[in-house]
Parts: sequence; structure tokens; C-alpha cells
Amino acid sequence: MLAGEVMTSPAITLRRDDSVRRAIRVLYDHDITAAPVLGEHGELVGMVSEIDLLCAAFGPGGPAPRTVADVMSRQVSTVEDTTDARVLTDLMIARRIKSVPVLRDERVVGMVSRRDLMALLARSDEELRDAVLAALRERYPSETSWEVTVRDGEIDLHGPGGQGPEHVADLLARTVPGVRPARLS
Repeated sequence: MLAGEVMTSPAITLRRDDSVRRAIRVLYDHDITAAPVLGEHGELVGMVSEIDLLCAAFGPGGPAPRTVADVMSRQVSTVEDTTDARVLTDLMIARRIKSVPVLRDERVVGMVSRRDLMALLARSDEELRDAVLAALRERYPSETSWEVTVRDGEIDLHGPGGQGPEHVADLLARTVPGVRPARLS
């Protein structure tokens, strides 16, 4: 599973000269926790999050920041749309970030949030079974004798002779998030 398959697209973005008030409304209205900030030519120049905006609104003394440029983070972790979801998840865990901009040719094409990744894992057993069968049909188009059951996210897979269980388990682990091979025979 790749970031481009998991991302929400198009990404909700802001400009560095947008007001803090506008940024608050955008994040709130779209029910998102962060948004990429784009420069004059559409390039990624930063990221603004709820905590950045809350600090701007409720920060101590002095003049309140007025624009997104005043509060955004300039160091942004990004991934390409071809980045594996496991690599993306490792990045989010290691850096303790909630969302990551997805780039293609240095342009923001989407966002992946922890919520997007959780949605993959929250699928029903029936949805997971359908996804496993689709992955098997794609990989083995002429083979129709797969028996697949899924219970609590664990698959029980019986396939045709000659298909190495380890190879099939690897295929499923890479392409169907949310399932754990239980028994392959």
C-alpha cells in the first residue's frame, strides 16, 4: 500500500500570508489537524497545525501573530506518493506527527493523517476478505480456487498447489493493510 493510495486528495492548503483567523477557520471547518502552507508558486514552504494556531491565539503577552507565516513550522516531514505506507507510519511514529504532506514532483498532491491510516485498519472482516480476494485476483488472474475467511482481521487462506505460502503472505502483508495471515495452506 502506497501513500498515494491512502492519502486524502486534494490537500487543504493555506498560503503564508493567510491570516491566523482564516487558518483557524479552515482547519476547523474541514475537521483537520494541520495543513500544508504554500508559497507564491505553489511550492511547500511550511506546515501549520492546531497547536501552532492555539499558541498564536492564546499565547502570552505581546502582539498576537497575524499571519500563517508567523506561526507555521518551516521544517516539514514529507513523503512521495510512492512511499510505502509502512515507511510513512514509521516516520509518523518516530517524529510523533499527526499528518504528512504527500508530494509528487515536489508539489503537494495530498495529505495522510493518522486517521487515514486508522481507517485502513478499522475495516470489517468482510471488507478485508474482499480486499484479499482482489489482491489475489490481481496477482494470480488465472487462478480461481482461493478460499479465504477473515475473522478479527486474521485470514485463513487455502490456495492452489504450487503457490508458496510465504510468498502469498508477503504479498498480502504488502497490499492489504489490516490483515494478519493466520493460516496459509
